Amino acid sequence: MSKANRIAAWLRQEGALVALVGVCIFGAVRYEPFPTPENLLNVLRQNSMLGLIALGMTFVILTGGIDLSVGSLLAIAGVLAAKFAHHGMGAALLVGVGAAALLGLVNGVVIAKARIQPFITTLAMMIAARGLALAATGEQSVRVDRLSEGFTWLGRGFLGPMPVPVVILALGFALGWLVLNHTRFGRHVYAIGDNEEAARLMGLHVSSVTIGVYTVSGALAGLAGVMLASRLGAGQPVAGTGWELDAIAAVVVGGTLLTGGQGGASSTLVGVLLLGVLFNLFNLEGTISPWWQWVLRGLFLLVVVVVQSRLSAKRATAAHA
Repeated sequence: MSKANRIAAWLRQEGALVALVGVCIFGAVRYEPFPTPENLLNVLRQNSMLGLIALGMTFVILTGGIDLSVGSLLAIAGVLAAKFAHHGMGAALLVGVGAAALLGLVNGVVIAKARIQPFITTLAMMIAARGLALAATGEQSVRVDRLSEGFTWLGRGFLGPMPVPVVILALGFALGWLVLNHTRFGRHVYAIGDNEEAARLMGLHVSSVTIGVYTVSGALAGLAGVMLASRLGAGQPVAGTGWELDAIAAVVVGGTLLTGGQGGASSTLVGVLLLGVLFNLFNLEGTISPWWQWVLRGLFLLVVVVVQSRLSAKRATAAHA
């Protein structure tokens, strides 16, 4: 492999990390509050719930699928957790995460057994689950019982100097990395994303893995919903609107290919942090309106996808050379 091709391959794999380091250096030089522990912990805490959703989305995208329902599943989990918060944190977690995981399981079964495209299946679930959340609450937020201190600790508490959501995020990504890189299930996820038909011919249980990744995605969306309800002190049926797009953006920015088979948990974590730091810098700048931040966000994602496509094309050319 030539030097240019090696550089292109390295940039495709580590480009997001290089960009994250560069953006952090820029922020530290330009904005005095940026490198303070308070600001950095705030960035991590604010992006902890999106990070969990992006982790679940990573499992799905690695198989070549997509999950548009995660924002709605987050809302359902948050509403249910708020309703059960007076029974304690354990009950709220069990009901919220369990309900979202069950709906994720439904997504997986429909995709794997009925052979419906993931885009259509999860789009239908996104609409249905959001409607269910709104109908069940009468379009009103469900307030958390004031006596549910154990539940509110989940979103607002600390373990030593670290916010609890940040600790959960770190544990989630550590576990996700271990599963994807050191288990049979993880190897099967990559194999299916690389070539589903070849994986089936090799004897892999494609349906079981597909059902598994959508269940994981639903469960992590549910956990994020419970944490968000804990932090806000209420379960909101409109929560998570558009979060599925943010999660997909974080996964793609991190370097995981939308076609599947390449990427991973560590890449997604870098993508989540990069987007989080960028928007933190937008806020510190103070002169960029929220609407223009959306424009810049879209342009940034487009540039990343174009660069990924070019680097992948170069790699394919080098492989056939």
